[in-house]
Amino acid sequence: MLKIAIILGSTRPNRVGAVVANWVRTIADQRTDAEFELVDIAEQNLPLLDAPLPPLAGQYANQHTKDWAAKVASFDAYVIVTPEYNHSVPGALKNALDYLHVEWNNKAAGFVSYGAASGIRAVEALRLILAELQVATVRAQVTLDSYRDFENFYDFKPTEQHVAGLNTVFDQVISWGTALKGVREQG
Repeated sequence: MLKIAIILGSTRPNRVGAVVANWVRTIADQRTDAEFELVDIAEQNLPLLDAPLPPLAGQYANQHTKDWAAKVASFDAYVIVTPEYNHSVPGALKNALDYLHVEWNNKAAGFVSYGAASGIRAVEALRLILAELQVATVRAQVTLDSYRDFENFYDFKPTEQHVAGLNTVFDQVISWGTALKGVREQG
């Protein structure tokens, strides 16, 4: 069974991302075709990239990097929950991605985004970043509009359409994650 991380990419205090990520986890827990774990970037305590060598070298000097590497490596695929900040991804999420290299390789990722423009531009930026990390991103994504899908920009009001869209993301991530697990096992 695949192990999939639901990565909460915002570290902002009182963040709406926690509300969205918990909803994603609730829907994930209704499935029996994969194992899901919520991974909060804020709990990883990663300082701004501080490694003496590039991540591609795989020679991690700091314990927080080694811990993060073990966490990321333990998953077969990812669903990233991200807001859009200034037409892009949150700095903390980009930093967490930049810390590692090989641990991300040959895995799959899907997205749940939110914001005034539904987080679409953040996902487009993530697709480029993840391509460099050799992560296959799936086509389906859930986009949440701060004006239509939330009351007062915080109280999330998911619809059946959101649930169906999220299950499509899960279906695609599981399909691609299964295929790429075979690639990783071949070495």
